[in-house]
Amino acid sequence: MLNAPVGLFSAALLSLLFLLAACASVGTEPLPGHPPHHVAGGFRNTDPDFHRPSSWTRWSFVVRRLWVSFTAPRTFDAPRVANDGAALRAGLINPSITWIGHSTLLVQVDGLNVLTDPHWGARASPLSWAGPKRLNPPGLAFEELPQIDVVVISHDHYDHLDLGTVKRLAETHDPLFLVPLGLKAWFADNGMSRVEELDWWQERQYRGVRFVCVPAQHFSQRTLWDGNTRLWASWAVLSRERRLYFAGDTGYFAGFKETGRRLGPFDVAAIAIGAYLPSEIMKAVHTTPEEAVQVAVDLEARILLGIHWGTFDLAEEPLDEPPPRMLAEIRRRGLDSERAWIFKLGETRRW
Repeated sequence: MLNAPVGLFSAALLSLLFLLAACASVGTEPLPGHPPHHVAGGFRNTDPDFHRPSSWTRWSFVVRRLWVSFTAPRTFDAPRVANDGAALRAGLINPSITWIGHSTLLVQVDGLNVLTDPHWGARASPLSWAGPKRLNPPGLAFEELPQIDVVVISHDHYDHLDLGTVKRLAETHDPLFLVPLGLKAWFADNGMSRVEELDWWQERQYRGVRFVCVPAQHFSQRTLWDGNTRLWASWAVLSRERRLYFAGDTGYFAGFKETGRRLGPFDVAAIAIGAYLPSEIMKAVHTTPEEAVQVAVDLEARILLGIHWGTFDLAEEPLDEPPPRMLAEIRRRGLDSERAWIFKLGETRRW
């Protein structure tokens, strides 16, 4: 008879392998008369060199990650500062950015309170009992948030779109959710209607702040049947005096330079610096710390803020490795160290 850990591992493995292997019947060629990232049934990346690794490569990675999570789960105590949210609720530090954890930022600008990819959940997983577990509590308790006006979502992966969190936000804050194409129906199916979806380069102005949906290189999938049926994106948040770029998840591609030309220069670029190993799995869809520095250069960003690390154990690099690698690349290039921000959980800085 299997012991409990092995039995749980086997069940989780079967569940996640099915999710990983599944592929929706989306096309590969652009639809006539549509933008080049639109295909039959969904969306694609436009870089001709983009490709996902083989199913075997992905399965092997999932097996390794699940085995580690059940037999030798890693721990990591990320640096944090106490933040009770009082100054944020009073609007005393404005404009400001607060790191909640992973890709969740509280952005205060021009009187608006904006959240990016909000996640207060215990796991980044479709399963409540398996999958990447939160390593550190959020830097700001949900109850201590100021009134949230707008939420931007980059894509539908479980570490960026947490159902429990967005439902709680809808119930207690009633924000406007801005999402890429295809996600409005998912929100509606889960009882949330104050949602607007945008295609790449479309924008929405809200109380004087522009929110622009910009291209990213990634993919989408939450279930067996919905792979790449919803769009993935990054976001530009443009106020009268500040410009923020929020990457979400993306591999390095030429689109950063185009975004920089069209919408830059940016004051802050929040770029993922974690989940980059093994490279055969991650390179096409996640940036390394070194690539994040290049992204900031492409965007003509005054400040690079490294995010997407230290919260969920999603990959194989050491959990504390991304920040020193990013800072080392800043030094190697001879860039001003003041341009490189690594936050502690709960930290707030003016921008």
